[in-house]
Amino acid sequence: MSSFLDYATINVKAGKGGDGMVAFRREKYVPDGGPAGGDGGRGGSVIFVVDEGLHTLMDFRYNRHFKAASGQNGMSKSKYGAAADDLYVKVPPGTIIRLADSEEVIADMVHHGQEVVVAKGGRGGRGNIRFATHKNPAPSIAENGEPGEEFDLQLELKVLADVALIGYPSVGKSTLLSVISNAKPKIAEYQFTTLSPNLGVVKLSVDREFVVADMPGLIEGASEGVGLGIDFLKHIERTKVLLHVVDMSAQHGRDPFADFQQIMTELQAYNDRLLLRPMIIVANKMDEADSQENLASFKQSLATIYQDQKDNMPEIFEISAWQNKGIQALMERTYQVLQTSEFIPLEEATIEDHKTFTLADETAKFTIDRLDGDYFVIRGEKIEKLFAMTNTAHDESLQRFARQMRSMGIDQALRDKGAQSGDLVEISGFQFEFMD
Repeated sequence: MSSFLDYATINVKAGKGGDGMVAFRREKYVPDGGPAGGDGGRGGSVIFVVDEGLHTLMDFRYNRHFKAASGQNGMSKSKYGAAADDLYVKVPPGTIIRLADSEEVIADMVHHGQEVVVAKGGRGGRGNIRFATHKNPAPSIAENGEPGEEFDLQLELKVLADVALIGYPSVGKSTLLSVISNAKPKIAEYQFTTLSPNLGVVKLSVDREFVVADMPGLIEGASEGVGLGIDFLKHIERTKVLLHVVDMSAQHGRDPFADFQQIMTELQAYNDRLLLRPMIIVANKMDEADSQENLASFKQSLATIYQDQKDNMPEIFEISAWQNKGIQALMERTYQVLQTSEFIPLEEATIEDHKTFTLADETAKFTIDRLDGDYFVIRGEKIEKLFAMTNTAHDESLQRFARQMRSMGIDQALRDKGAQSGDLVEISGFQFEFMD
């Protein structure tokens, strides 16, 4: 089984805020002590943070639920509950986070240490010391903690590398990566040996280095999902320079130039802007008998295609990865191209830094459905949250919730639906009688 995973669906749930407390002072020589119930603590948030030591989403294969701790409840003697610790979840650089239901992009995690709150913890409920007024100096009102946010998320990994090694299967990409870096990819004498991207760091000197990604071999129809296809074409999106490795020995019975054209066709079909990125053609296996003759034919065919745009014709470097010949010159030139080229982005969806809400967003605060004649069900994010934060053990808290419903217009909406005194009304599984 491959140890590389680039897609996962998970559930995150932030912690609930601690409940506020109803309490009163009970002290000697203080006859009518006032309220002394403290607030609950804040619930923990779920925070994703980039860890550059990770290169796969494998940690999410079996651990798909992430729940932060709830805040501590308020206490007597005006003591506040403690806030819960946030839950930090590490992800590899290059992770895109989306909402599973709408596929809206929440964040694109790129830089080491970058953090994003994906689920915010609920605030702590207020204790009765917060509801004291001159008209009601000893209230029996307290709030439950606010529920934490909960989402199903899609995580997608697109590897971050400066250079991508692309080409047909078994052209020597993995061998080249093993020579230029400390990476140890699997190398074998059969096609599709590489089943997942491999990363390696090329160090030319103390302050000159870059990251190379060895991509699984592409074949005809890759842009439509044939072979490993589109699953790994997406990993090329973030690379700045392409090293197109071609097997000049033609030892698998394929024509080198036909291979080159086919890969270029697949790149264009996936996203034609990929062809705008700097590309170097790596003529590999030049130690084989027929390689020089094939290279001469390759150059002639390439010149024919680029005859009207010779300035854009890719450079060709002759190497033998197996014999470690021509590698140094290729790496020096690759580093130079990296330093002098600008990254060409693809036409990806942009992530908005902020959203603008209008009054129209506030129109649908709640809905009321009439069932079985005299049974009504109220739904709505705001009213359900208010109910969840209502301490139903105290009459004053229930009276406060009734006033909140009235101020939202729910009482009148029930009348408009035909509700009469004695009819049953349900909110979040809680039933009560409507009194007109």
